[in-house]
Amino acid sequence: MDKPTRRDFLRRTGAAAIAASPVAQALGAGGTRAPQSANDKLVLGLIGCGGMGASNMRSLLEFPDVTVAALCDVDSSRIPGDYKFVKDKVGQAPDVYSDYRQMLDRKDIDAVIIGTPDHWHALNLVHACEAGKDAYCEKPISHNIREAKAMVGAQQRFGRVVQVGTWQRSSQEFVDALAYVRSGKLGKVVHCRAWISDGTRIGKVKPSDAPSSLDYNAWIGPAAMHPYQSNKVHWNWRWVMNTGGGLTTDWGVHMLDIALLGLSPDQDFKMPTSASSIGGQWAITDDDRDAPDTVDALFAFDDSPVSISWTVNRDHPGKPGHGTEFIAADGKTLRVWRGGWVILDAEGKELPKEGSDAYPTSHWRDWVDCVKMRGKPRADLASVARTTMVCHLANAALFSGATVRWDPEAMDIAGKAGRETMAYDREYRAGFKLPKYADSW
Repeated sequence: MDKPTRRDFLRRTGAAAIAASPVAQALGAGGTRAPQSANDKLVLGLIGCGGMGASNMRSLLEFPDVTVAALCDVDSSRIPGDYKFVKDKVGQAPDVYSDYRQMLDRKDIDAVIIGTPDHWHALNLVHACEAGKDAYCEKPISHNIREAKAMVGAQQRFGRVVQVGTWQRSSQEFVDALAYVRSGKLGKVVHCRAWISDGTRIGKVKPSDAPSSLDYNAWIGPAAMHPYQSNKVHWNWRWVMNTGGGLTTDWGVHMLDIALLGLSPDQDFKMPTSASSIGGQWAITDDDRDAPDTVDALFAFDDSPVSISWTVNRDHPGKPGHGTEFIAADGKTLRVWRGGWVILDAEGKELPKEGSDAYPTSHWRDWVDCVKMRGKPRADLASVARTTMVCHLANAALFSGATVRWDPEAMDIAGKAGRETMAYDREYRAGFKLPKYADSW
């Protein structure tokens, strides 16, 4: 059978609703997985079908030493395409779950791909670490700062290998551009600019009953319960602040990541010490989205003469719709985007450039190799947590209407400003609790 029916899904899962019982239960002692032979099969499970979860799974299944044993989603309509792909590629039908904790109980699964909406990432990842599973987690890693800290605490406590889907760290143009900036050849960098264009509309739809294929209570999970609207689930959750963080977290975690990395010799970069921001829903007003469509954020460092700006707008004339720029003291600019990079003089004339000697393996191969040898992946969770928290700082500054201070030693907001926003923390719904470990930042 190539395409399972809904009855098949229900028969194979025997799943309970995710929200029906506490999600903080311990799922095992974790422990450190011993290094594998390069020929050993890495057995994966996918949490969150369709979208980026499915895309990552397809990339990983291109490797002969990777297989997929199980799929999980709270919407059974999202599963058939991935089910058929795995069955055809692997030669065996995957098991199907609607409760990811049942998947995590399986001893034969080594690691999981987390492709759920942002508001589920923290619980998915922490529980995977508790169960002794490594993970490939989509970005941004968390819905708020407190979740990011809890996730890093769990990774450290259980010794897991976690790669985040900031795949630009493995893309040649970004590797070359970062190497050039770090070499000092551009000169002293005094400012970085990062940006994305946003004109997305999700339309206006009245609340309704959720389709029978979707366990909406489980989909909402720890977030605040709002009536079901068809334009606020699958993909569009990015523009709903209850489940996402707008393009500041969705794309800022890519483009600001490059800026932060360029100012550091490695992936454990220094955090800015303050963030200020203006913006809001200034352009797209007759729409159900509530994420800001306009953002101008500025980050500063107390001990460094450099600043970083982040912009969400409708267009950026003369530039790609997204990108990162490094501006040197003499006016030279290095601009990098998905597809290329250039160096410009102060008048905008293109200058010669040099590529690096680094030719990175794919982002997915890097993770597989690190899981097998217990190495540190190119987009290690602890590093991308820093970028994610910088993005949350921009939202915290925007929604608090104040300059938010950051304490790099405590890895936390200093003072009261910003702490009252959902970008810093949120109250989980009854029945959901985020485990936090003593060795969190």
